[in-house]
Amino acid sequence: MFDRLDDILMKYEELQAELSSPDAANDQNRFRKLMKEQSDLTPLVEKYTEYKAAKKNIEDSLELIDMESDEEMKELAREELAASKADVERLERDLKILLLPKDPSDDKDIVVEIRAGAGGDEAALFAAELYRMYVHYIESKRWKVELVNVDETGIGGMKEVEFMVKGQGAYSVLKYESGVHRVQRVPETESGGRIHTSTASVAVMPEAEEVDVQIDEKDIRIDVMRASGNGGQCVNTTDSAVRLTHYPTGIVVYSQTEKSQLQNRDKAFALLRAKLYDLELQKAHDAEADARRSQIGTGDRSEKIRTYNFPQGRVTDHRIGLTLYKLDKVMNGDIQEIIDACIAADQAAKLAKMNED
Repeated sequence: MFDRLDDILMKYEELQAELSSPDAANDQNRFRKLMKEQSDLTPLVEKYTEYKAAKKNIEDSLELIDMESDEEMKELAREELAASKADVERLERDLKILLLPKDPSDDKDIVVEIRAGAGGDEAALFAAELYRMYVHYIESKRWKVELVNVDETGIGGMKEVEFMVKGQGAYSVLKYESGVHRVQRVPETESGGRIHTSTASVAVMPEAEEVDVQIDEKDIRIDVMRASGNGGQCVNTTDSAVRLTHYPTGIVVYSQTEKSQLQNRDKAFALLRAKLYDLELQKAHDAEADARRSQIGTGDRSEKIRTYNFPQGRVTDHRIGLTLYKLDKVMNGDIQEIIDACIAADQAAKLAKMNED
């Protein structure tokens, strides 16, 4: 591990030297590439520098304990030694986590699709609440949300909603939300006070560039039509909505949220690329079933991942055994604690597998 870290440190120093040269900015594409490489390596280099300082403190403390005759100074050195040993242990684990193979999609923007599942109108209401929960969370991160398509019910629910999220590392954070979400509560229409269980599925897909997914125009049917639902003056007056049908996979996507047909077309193609890219990722995960099962957030989309129990104000993430009694805050977008716990569990699983290998 430390040979690899020394190589990384050397590479980082070479990058710094190249970036500080007078000709560095002449080639803007190369300059951006070098800046990205440096940015990616910086957390690892900073942590390794901190680790080496802690190791040096251990050596200095041991030397002071051996040479010092003053008992008070020896005691201070022992305290410093204990603190530095604890730092080394913590930093070694941090370095192992930073050295874990990075998901190549982690830095990508995302497309999120929420669909009402079992439970009829109640499931559609829950899907709408999940959408609002994510929007609140995304806004708290100062990321950008762009609605692509929504199929609303007359009572405030959503049968389906698709939206894009643009923000640094969006996929690395929200990929853990993919799966089936379950709600347990008494619907307003339930006169007997019985608790109903409904579901909604969430799919988080990395946004794909044109270089990631090649779409043959012969494989696509493009239909334009008048938008429907809430949307202002342009709804039902212009053919602005766009529907794409991808013949090889049978995937159909629809975009109607923009006033311009061209903008809806761009969004529809972005959504289609994301779905095709996600399809390839799922195939890759299926081919690595053992690795997938050992990790959080990259498993079966049909897996029930979380239950929102309204009578008890409880949220439970079944993958990691986490239960929180702050349902109101969670539904208002306060999901960082759950996401952090998923990330930690995922890292722990990967570290354990790395140690086994």
